[in-house]
Amino acid sequence: MSHIFHKTRRFGVYLHRRVSSLPSLAVPSVTRTCCLHQGVLTGSHNCQHSTIPGHSCQHGRGVSTALGQHIQDLSGPEGRLLDKLYEGLIGGQRASLAESITLVETQHPRKKELAQVLLQRVLAYRREQESQNGGKPVAFRVGLSGPPGAGKSSFIEVVGKMLTARGHKVSVLAVDPSSCTTGGSLLGDKTRMTELSRDMNAFIRPSPASGTLGGVTRTTNEAIVLCEGAGYDIVLVETVGVGQSEFAVADMVDMFVLLIPPAGGDELQGIKRGIIERADLVVVTKSDGDLVVPARRIQAEYTSALKLLRRQSKSWNPKVVRASSHTSEGIPEVWAKMESYRDAMLASGELQGRRRAQQKVWMWSLIQENVLRHFQSHPSVRDALPHLEERVTKGAISPGLAADLLLKAFSSSS
Repeated sequence: MSHIFHKTRRFGVYLHRRVSSLPSLAVPSVTRTCCLHQGVLTGSHNCQHSTIPGHSCQHGRGVSTALGQHIQDLSGPEGRLLDKLYEGLIGGQRASLAESITLVETQHPRKKELAQVLLQRVLAYRREQESQNGGKPVAFRVGLSGPPGAGKSSFIEVVGKMLTARGHKVSVLAVDPSSCTTGGSLLGDKTRMTELSRDMNAFIRPSPASGTLGGVTRTTNEAIVLCEGAGYDIVLVETVGVGQSEFAVADMVDMFVLLIPPAGGDELQGIKRGIIERADLVVVTKSDGDLVVPARRIQAEYTSALKLLRRQSKSWNPKVVRASSHTSEGIPEVWAKMESYRDAMLASGELQGRRRAQQKVWMWSLIQENVLRHFQSHPSVRDALPHLEERVTKGAISPGLAADLLLKAFSSSS
């Protein structure tokens, strides 16, 4: 996602300069108290009060003012709703967690603002927990991907049941493909995890991909935070399928696991190299009965292939293991490998560093999405777009020239 990062950053800097030059956005010359002390966040947070005109907080005038405005504008029912959701969430109530995820998934402008206030409170609560844990994350995030038919849902159910039996609390964020024509989604993952969905120590949340690149919704990262705030120490993110865009899930989890079926033809040609490079663990599924022999062959092929790829981590070499969801053979060994990975990454500090880098990537990813929406809704762009699209489709002008003209229309009238 590095190209997205740099392109969007340049556009973001441009927009910031344009917006900063507008007189209507000037901040009144009064002393404000930091929004973090107005009840937006409940956790411990060091903030230097000052008497700088316009704002008294060192955390950035724009961010603090925006959050402060959110909390100042809360109506009585909104404040009570957020308090109810927050208290229920940290109390481990599954209904409050489900309602909170629905709130962050909404496209309603006002509800999106409320969702951000709730997320700030949950983030502060999680920071307190991590400080009590010696600065280490209190939850382990695992992303699972693989081609259709690899047995992702069956694998998750078996692993999830094993983990809840060992005293863990497991949340599953399963993203289902959406129809390009109707936008509908079957959301069948929950029906395939019947036993796990009845487990009181497990929480399964199916969500439609809604055309989002990478097979993960734009709010999956925020849903992970909410699950961790609700006390789930294992968060499993199951994605739509395999492709170059599956880097999205690798940029929001601690460990990325690739599931491969044993009898899918020429696997190394069928799975793109990029996704294999991001895998921390490869699991050959359905390794039972007549498929044991091909599963061993695939395991040997991937073990050889991984040796030729550049290592992502200094403290971990990707492994290839076999497992059967039907017989549960190899499942404890798979989890043992995951624990070894977590321990090695925590000991070296790489896991914490990876999380910090991921937050930056996702910030720019969301900026890109919102900037594009802002660009498309701009009046000058809306007026010129139909004519330029028609000329592009007829071959009268190149797509590059049309894009330049739209950007000029946007910048000249902003």
